[in-house]
Amino acid sequence: MNILMLSSTFPYPPTRGGTQVRTFNLLKYLSQRHTVTLVTQREGDVTDAEVAGLRDCVDHLAIFERPPDSQTTGIFQKIQRFGRFLQQGTPPSVLNRYSVEMQTWVDNWVEAGKCDVITCEHSVNEIYVQSHFQKQLKTIVNVHSSVYATCRNQLATGISENSLRDKINLPLLRRYEQSYCAKFSAIVATTEEDKIQLQEFNPNGEITVIPNGVDLVSFPKRTTDPGGHRLIFIGAMDNLANIDAVCFFSNEVLPEIQKLYPDTTFDIVGSHPVSEVLALDQKPGINVIGRVPSMVKYLHQATICVVPMRTGFGIKNKTLEAMAAGIPIVASDRGLEGLAIDTANHTLRALRANKPTEYVTAISQLFDHPHLRSELSHNARQLVETEFTWDIAGKSYEQVCLGRSNTNSV
Repeated sequence: MNILMLSSTFPYPPTRGGTQVRTFNLLKYLSQRHTVTLVTQREGDVTDAEVAGLRDCVDHLAIFERPPDSQTTGIFQKIQRFGRFLQQGTPPSVLNRYSVEMQTWVDNWVEAGKCDVITCEHSVNEIYVQSHFQKQLKTIVNVHSSVYATCRNQLATGISENSLRDKINLPLLRRYEQSYCAKFSAIVATTEEDKIQLQEFNPNGEITVIPNGVDLVSFPKRTTDPGGHRLIFIGAMDNLANIDAVCFFSNEVLPEIQKLYPDTTFDIVGSHPVSEVLALDQKPGINVIGRVPSMVKYLHQATICVVPMRTGFGIKNKTLEAMAAGIPIVASDRGLEGLAIDTANHTLRALRANKPTEYVTAISQLFDHPHLRSELSHNARQLVETEFTWDIAGKSYEQVCLGRSNTNSV
């Protein structure tokens, strides 16, 4: 097949985290078997070496400059964008990244019949797919997470950056998600929970669940347990859900743990830590490390990985990567979404916690019992090897592109 993939975020190197990991690994799998053309945007921190590295992964690479950051524009432009959201239904978060030049390129490529399939890697790219494309070729949107469900959850948990704005936006996001999904021949979600949400909007839509995966070579299982009282969180530290997670854990959980285990440390590892995260470095035992060349090195040195997410939908790469590396995990419902880890029919693969007291209990159990750490390490790695590799995800995505998807696959 000739596949046209759209990604407004630059998906290389995959260590950038977030949506780029999923995009890159699916792209890598498809490009081994099909002709892949990638259309993406370049931001200021993307190097020429990274462009060259990505170019080697695809048959054709079309790069456009990302439009100027809308956050620097004035109140009048923001009002204009909200007006368009009300009238036309497209959120400012999508319009912010919209490139007229990229749109023209996509239109011309499709009209020239140069692709059999067009995929949007994350729903923010849906804006480039015209409604009539569906008559000419297979159109797929890979919804990394439901924007409506995420906004609703942030309001419910009280972590919204601007609750008044999000209360106004919520019904508009519902309308938007329902509308854009209708343009696509097939929809891909990362979890059953997101599929249920999207199915509500599109009862007749073809929706396939394809979870995230892990590169098992990049995340080998550790050979020794370091012991001690070292906690770690990994993830991009300019992401709202991650910021909330580490602030919640640092302020409400860690001090209670340190009362019981005074030498406990907490490493926060991930790119672009914002000022709110950097300030945590002043607290006892907390180390804000930032972006590192090898995430797995830091994981292997930790006693336990915590994933105290209170919002953010979809399977978390950070959870899967820690599981693959053999690090015992204590995580919330959100951090464990899409994973069978503690049900009656499965072996125990992680410990679940949502309240501060639950985190203290679970972490104490793991600190005190090396055999439990070993059990979780083994069971979690086994789960990833059998169900959550990028090869498994890639095969499923290829079937969707070929029009042979199993809508119940997980």
